[in-house]
Amino acid sequence: MKKLILIMFLLQACSYKPVIDTAGKSGTFNTDQAREITNDVQHCNKIAKDNSTFVGNIVYWSLSPTMDTKKESLIRKCLINRGHSVLN
Repeated sequence: MKKLILIMFLLQACSYKPVIDTAGKSGTFNTDQAREITNDVQHCNKIAKDNSTFVGNIVYWSLSPTMDTKKESLIRKCLINRGHSVLN
């Protein structure tokens, strides 16, 4: 059990780096949204950090079929909702 908690802690420490198609168009947007990518990534990271906890990430990760943490899922959803084409 201690090893599992240690592994989870190490996974939490790794920051999520979304792969974004900056030339692509996502959803109903007619233009690419890449010009705002730096600002959007910073905002999404802040939102995810404020709305996830270590324990919440462990529970979410253990139940997630894609092995994502809650923070990763929130960042991805945030970027997609801001019009970016997230590939991972």
